Amino acid sequence: MKIDFMTLFPEMFHGVLNESILKKAQEKNAVQFRVINFRDYSSNKHHTVDDYPYGGGAGMVLKPQPIFDAVEAIRKETDSTPKVILVCPQGERFTQAKAEQLATEEHLLFICGHYEGYDERIREHLVTDEISIGDFVLTGGELASMVIADSVVRLLPGVLGNEDSPVLDSYSSGLLEHPHYTRPADFRGMKVPDVLLSGNHKLIKEWREKESLRRTFERRPDLLESYPLTEEQKSFIKQWKNEN
Repeated sequence: MKIDFMTLFPEMFHGVLNESILKKAQEKNAVQFRVINFRDYSSNKHHTVDDYPYGGGAGMVLKPQPIFDAVEAIRKETDSTPKVILVCPQGERFTQAKAEQLATEEHLLFICGHYEGYDERIREHLVTDEISIGDFVLTGGELASMVIADSVVRLLPGVLGNEDSPVLDSYSSGLLEHPHYTRPADFRGMKVPDVLLSGNHKLIKEWREKESLRRTFERRPDLLESYPLTEEQKSFIKQWKNEN
């Protein structure tokens, strides 16, 4: 996969892209990152990329010319057709399902804006997807684009050591992940559940599935509204509701 980031602040990306899983993904040739300063594409002699909004108002707006020229130059350099992603508060809420969808693409191109917003013609004529990572406002799109990229890259084949890891993550199954424990079995009187020490894989699997359901019921009951519950799971939820 190729992932390009168009930004005015390329230095923000170096630490994140060259550490941990994202670094390993590059070493395994699973992904290729490129950070592009779209100020370099400005036709203005002062390399300005923003201007005052028509009609007045607070803040500055990113001009269309540098971004159009940058995207068009990137498209000419590659055989693939990139998914052009605008990270912005108005976009669809980012989910694990969206990460899984993006992980099937060959080429992602993030446009990371600053200032008050984008010229609307960028949205209308360049962008294929608008994504928001939550109902809050950031200074720019850089952090959001790195969050999305991290979520996507870890799903690429061969990136994680255990191929089951992304499948078992919270949200991948539609439920939150079950609790985890490691040694020692007794830490300051706090003990690991006996079932996890039993060696009975069937019971362990059943315990994990039930605890995953319980955690979702307690912390994110909204996720259960669209989850296909079995009759047994419905009985568990009814029991927990009565206990409360």
